Amino acid sequence: MSRFADLHLHTNYSDSTFSPEEVVNQAKTAGIECIAITDHDTVEAVALASEAGQKCGIEILPGIELSSEINGREVHILGYLFDYQSDYVLNFFNLMQKERLSRMKKMILKLKELGINNIEFEEVCALTKTNAVGRAHLARLLLKKGWVKYIGEAFEKYLAEGKPVYYPKYKMTPYEAIDMIRKAGGVPVLAHPAVTRTDELIPSFVEAGLKGIEVFYPMVPKAGIDYYNGLATKYGLIATGGSDTHGTIKPDIYIGIIKLPYEKVEQMKAIVKG
Repeated sequence: MSRFADLHLHTNYSDSTFSPEEVVNQAKTAGIECIAITDHDTVEAVALASEAGQKCGIEILPGIELSSEINGREVHILGYLFDYQSDYVLNFFNLMQKERLSRMKKMILKLKELGINNIEFEEVCALTKTNAVGRAHLARLLLKKGWVKYIGEAFEKYLAEGKPVYYPKYKMTPYEAIDMIRKAGGVPVLAHPAVTRTDELIPSFVEAGLKGIEVFYPMVPKAGIDYYNGLATKYGLIATGGSDTHGTIKPDIYIGIIKLPYEKVEQMKAIVKG
């Protein structure tokens, strides 16, 4: 009998509207037997998801999604199977969350300069269980308070790179993100390359220690899947995949839209074991 995984999931400990328990229960309903919690800059939901997973027979992998930048382009690096309770990891994410809080305060000030003065820092922080605040939280409040008609409009008008409220994240290169995950004992994977489009840099990422590439991703056509599968084969990378679920923020993206063969998880485990 086939087993399936979803290796790209978010919770309300970063920028999703789903709790860790809801994510686990939805995976169970969708026939997914293994999931990775890949919140942005926090691992605090992993233990809660693991506890819920034990109750219903869902395997939980520790994961993370790190934002990085190179040549003015944003690149996301996923990490799996690292020691998420180590001092090294926890100290790193404490730093990242402090940077996120500082960034959010600056974006709110920019909103006020535009006359949008009914959104407060405390309101944004209340939308997540941790300090991993981000633009998605701000977008939700812009929608709630009538400044935009849909979430995407918040990014189009205010929050996307180049728009008046945008403020850059903590500066980290993809190479530094890959190195961080490797030092924590994990498996670094390039997230949604069909979206990022930094294909020319993949050889240098591999040289830095990249071990996988997210081939299977929502809305990527078959030609794109075949192309990135070919790159995975060419560079000896694991072809991973996931839904990138964010709850009601992205209602068309749901757990089960991507069903990754479990053998990909086994390949990652083999790397960790050495």
